[in-house]
Amino acid sequence: MSMPTFHLAPDLAVSRLCFGQPAPQTTLLLSLSRGFLLTQRPCVEGTMTMGEQSRLPESLRLLDAAFDAGVNFFDSAEMYPVPQRSETHGRSEEFLGRWLRARRAPRDSVVLATKVAGPSGEMTWIRGGPASLDSRNIAEAIDGSYVPMFGETEYDPSHQYMSVPMEEQLLALGRAIDAGKIRYIGLSNETPYGLMKFLQLSRDSQLHSKILTVQNSYNLLCRNFDAGLAECCHHERINLLAYSPMAMGILSGKYYSSDDGGPPDARMNLFKGRYSEGESRYNLQNPKMKAAVKEYVKISAKHGISPAILAVAFVLRHPLVSSAVFGATEISQLTEVLQATRIHLSEEIVAEINEVHARYPNPCP
Repeated sequence: MSMPTFHLAPDLAVSRLCFGQPAPQTTLLLSLSRGFLLTQRPCVEGTMTMGEQSRLPESLRLLDAAFDAGVNFFDSAEMYPVPQRSETHGRSEEFLGRWLRARRAPRDSVVLATKVAGPSGEMTWIRGGPASLDSRNIAEAIDGSYVPMFGETEYDPSHQYMSVPMEEQLLALGRAIDAGKIRYIGLSNETPYGLMKFLQLSRDSQLHSKILTVQNSYNLLCRNFDAGLAECCHHERINLLAYSPMAMGILSGKYYSSDDGGPPDARMNLFKGRYSEGESRYNLQNPKMKAAVKEYVKISAKHGISPAILAVAFVLRHPLVSSAVFGATEISQLTEVLQATRIHLSEEIVAEINEVHARYPNPCP
């Protein structure tokens, strides 16, 4: 299968699918070949479940299959896998490193993403629980802030973590670029204000050409990106790495296909009560979300494609999306997502999708 690619920069081509998922309250570091760093204030293949839901043998098989299919973009985080806990943190990065060593793929043929844990009030096992996303935490994470996200739609000043000047963050990233540890910078879980402020300050520090992407959620159930960030990205030539294109698997329809709440080994069931970030955004009891998902499943059935393919293909058709960041725990899931790169959604399908969206706008913000 030929995997379509997208040029984020003249010397940086990434697959339209990125294997990965974002980490809550982290700074996203993308290390592309010789280094590509994305920072996040407080189709890519995702390794978020590797080391918890997927053991090493299964993880290596998934990575092999994705790479053989043309996926060159892999996303991880120092706090992975999820649900996060002290006993497993860093295991996903370890699995990815083991795969790279065993695969012996040319280093410049693989784009790697990882993330620095920022302030969250949790994860005390990572550098004592970072109080801020300062230069020390960024530098230490590479070597060895609050914004509304994960379901929040309004800014609450009382939730603001200790503010770190963006100039300090950019200085730390600039040093990493000068040291050859990273090549580019991006943002994740960012607001229009945050994106524009970083771009403004980056001009003063000669880093403007190094900021390439923003990684935010975008899917059939969450199209908030289009309300404000899309305009900023369009005019500033910033591309979206769209994470959670299947809304943590909910858009597959598996949680609503029967009265028992879906397969017991599905992530939302397997980690029920242990994954607050996912459960707060994707509340399976939300009647509007359930109704919307059922409508999208009907659209996919009507046009002879699976709900998963419909969901991923919808994300990939967005003109500002460079890659869709997805996760998989089984080869069959990976195969299905890969098929979405070959699907063109007709105007009829898009019109039907938009009609559902008009009735149930962003039930999972």
